[in-house]
Amino acid sequence: MTMKIGVYIFPTEYSIGIVELAVALEERGYSSLFVPEHTHIPACRRSPWPGGAELPKEYSHALDPLVGLAAAAAATQKLRLGTGIVLLTERDPIVTAKAVATLDLVSNGRVDFGIGAGWNAEEMENHGTAFDTRFRVMVDRCKAMQAIWTQDEAAYEGEFTRFEPIWSWPKPVQKPHPPILLGGETRHTLRRIMDFCDGWIPRGRNFADPKAQMARFARYAEEAGRAMSTLSTTLFGARPDAAYLAQCEAAGVDTALLSLPSEGRDKILPMLDEYAGLIK
Repeated sequence: MTMKIGVYIFPTEYSIGIVELAVALEERGYSSLFVPEHTHIPACRRSPWPGGAELPKEYSHALDPLVGLAAAAAATQKLRLGTGIVLLTERDPIVTAKAVATLDLVSNGRVDFGIGAGWNAEEMENHGTAFDTRFRVMVDRCKAMQAIWTQDEAAYEGEFTRFEPIWSWPKPVQKPHPPILLGGETRHTLRRIMDFCDGWIPRGRNFADPKAQMARFARYAEEAGRAMSTLSTTLFGARPDAAYLAQCEAAGVDTALLSLPSEGRDKILPMLDEYAGLIK
C-alpha cells in the first residue's frame, strides 16, 4: 500500500482562496484537502485551547467547512474533500445529513466525513449542548445521520435525537455513506470507531511512534471483531519529514495530512511545491 499525502488548513477570508488551493493541490498530485470547523469563538471563554496558551486567530475566521468544500468540489475532479473535523455537538443531524449527502453528490463521491465532539465548552453550549454530554450527543447524532443516509424512510429513536419516519434525499453517492472518521486518541475513541465508524483521524502530535499506535488500533479492532481492511487511518498534522512518513506508511497509515498555515498564496504555493517531493 502506498500512503497518500494530503493537507489540512483553516481556510479564512485572508488566506489563500479555497478554490485556488484545491486546484493547486490536484495539479501537484495531493490526494486530499481537509478543513476544520468552528462556528464561532465566544469572546469571553474559559476553555483552554489544547494547543497552547493563545488561541490562533484563524479559529474565529474559519469558513463553513461544507460550503467551502463544495466550492473546492466544483473546481476539481479527483481531490478527496474531508472535514477535520465537523463538530456534531453544534449541528442539527437532519440538516447536516442533507448537506453532507449533497456535497457527496456534487463531488461525485469524494467526501471523507471526519467528526468530533469538540473541546470548547462555551462554544457548544451556545448551540445547546452541555459539555458533559458532548460525546453521547456526537454518537447519537451521527447514528441518526447514518439512518437518514441508508434508509428510504428513515426513523430514529436515540437519547438526544428522535424522529418518526422521514423522507430525505439526496442519498450519498458513496455507499452506504461517506467514510466516517473519528478524531481523538483515547481508548473511548477507539471503541467508538469500532462501534459505528469507518476510520480513525488521530493527531500527529500524539503519533510519535506510528508502529505502536497502529498496533494499538489493531488490538481494538481485533477485540471488536472488525477487520483492519475495513478501517482507515488518516493522520492529522503529520510531520513533513520523509523518514517519519516512511514509518507511518510501514505501520499502515493510509493518508498523512500535512499542516498548512492560514496564509496567502505567496506563502502557500511554495510550500505545496516543497511538500510535493514527499508524494510517491
